[in-house]
Amino acid sequence: MDIRPNHTIYINNMNDKIKKEELKRSLYALFSQFGHVVDIVALKTMKMRGQAFVIFKELGSSTNALRQLQGFPFYGKPMRIQYAKTDSDIISKMRGTFADKEKKKEKKKAKTVEQTATTASKKPGQLGAGASSSSLSWALPASACLRGRPDPGLCPRALCPGACAVGFALPPCSSLPGAAPESLRVPDYPPNYILFLNNLPEETNEMMLSMLFNQFPGFKEVRLVPGRHDIAFVEFENDGQAGAARDALQGFKITPSHAMKITYAKK
Repeated sequence: MDIRPNHTIYINNMNDKIKKEELKRSLYALFSQFGHVVDIVALKTMKMRGQAFVIFKELGSSTNALRQLQGFPFYGKPMRIQYAKTDSDIISKMRGTFADKEKKKEKKKAKTVEQTATTASKKPGQLGAGASSSSLSWALPASACLRGRPDPGLCPRALCPGACAVGFALPPCSSLPGAAPESLRVPDYPPNYILFLNNLPEETNEMMLSMLFNQFPGFKEVRLVPGRHDIAFVEFENDGQAGAARDALQGFKITPSHAMKITYAKK
């Protein structure tokens, strides 16, 4: 039976060797393109390794993300995505149905306690079942199989590992972040196939930037600058393709506090 559309999507088949915080940052960078991400839940327990939940504010955002990113190569493995079985607590509170959900949980808990007490009374020398560890407030989908194919309009490509050396000039120092971000005006240069990114957060890595830019036709590679976490270069096959990506991602927030600034690189 198909699971009804939900604000929360469930993702599995992910690389379970990625550290939790890096995984959450990368998921945010990838999924926030489709709408406001309220929360991301990723646990490193044995049962939840390689899995995560992404909660969107709008239902349309979760649906679009599910369709566009189904099978997307994420840290070397194709993601499997489907709607979560039930609403997250955050969405339940927004809808005003959280109280009903809590009542059901309390009722279930009371029933479990009653059953444990009954079992213990039948076997005086035996302890009841131990308290269960805390878990997610929504259930895992009944099936984790891949539903559908990736959107044909999205052609994800393998992400290139490792940082590359930068073979072109940086913009003048005055254009780099350092002054107050709001008042900083980065000069733009004539269109070319290389983009210069600045105002990037400290946790930015090649994977995060590649996931953002490889959705655009003509993407070739991301080039990080050794010793600088706040700037990077992205290369495309031609000027027009670079311009399309620049216009689409101008001001995109890799984290809630850092709006990315994109200009053409100085050749």
